[in-house]
Amino acid sequence: MNATAGARVELIDLTPEHIPHAHRLSVQENWLHRPEDWGHLLELGKGRGAVLNGQLVGTANFVPYGEAAGTCNMIIVDPSVRGIGLGRRLMQAALDAAGHRECRLTATEAGRPLYEKLGFAATGMITQYGGTAVRVEAPDRVEKATSDDLDALAALDLEAIGMNRRALLALLLRDGDIWVQRDGSVLQGYVALRKFGRGMLIGPLVARDDATAEGLLRAGIARTAGTFLRFDLTAAGDRLAAIAAEAGLERVSTGLAMTRPGAAPTRQTGPAEVYALASQALC
Repeated sequence: MNATAGARVELIDLTPEHIPHAHRLSVQENWLHRPEDWGHLLELGKGRGAVLNGQLVGTANFVPYGEAAGTCNMIIVDPSVRGIGLGRRLMQAALDAAGHRECRLTATEAGRPLYEKLGFAATGMITQYGGTAVRVEAPDRVEKATSDDLDALAALDLEAIGMNRRALLALLLRDGDIWVQRDGSVLQGYVALRKFGRGMLIGPLVARDDATAEGLLRAGIARTAGTFLRFDLTAAGDRLAAIAAEAGLERVSTGLAMTRPGAAPTRQTGPAEVYALASQALC
């Protein structure tokens, strides 16, 4: 397909019927998302697509986390139509869906200039680890969460990240596993495991202290040993990098965490921290 500056590109709402075509675009970028992973993103958020001559040539998605914040993700433009401003149009569509909310994303260096022009500022680095995991020593004091734990999980998560990710946590309980560590009746941390891409993904990982975070990461790795595993560590998670090496995982890439302020700032309200992202798309 050859695009010209005068080509008419229509923006549409993405629906499940568009997933095969969106998946084709993400495969072109060497992103690991399966069609099922695209399905989760569209279930949680509002996707927009760019169509030229009946073919999907770009995507953007916004996932709201309550009324205060959310994440922009899956900003993809087919190489055949780059250079006509479509990336900016798609990003603006995601920001329009965000409205007054604070917006977060994980950027590549190639995407950083556009995001800065749209008001995003860098807030830290994200480091992705991946590979076939070997078994590590793990504590036995973790237990599997149930739907009865959703309120406590959402409260701890809100304390750590300042965004209401209850819908995401409900999806992870439904389509994956969440493991928790408690001190008596008090939730000290949680880690989610789910199928993603070529194997399994660990994240989010949220904990009140490093010792709890380490135990939960070890528990997640122990339960996925022998499979392809990925996780994305935040600056707090960098303190756990030695466990990734112990599990035989390699540092795959880095991304730049960026934020565009909203009408009301989000903030951490307690000692809990986010050690690993749900994914670079979901923050």
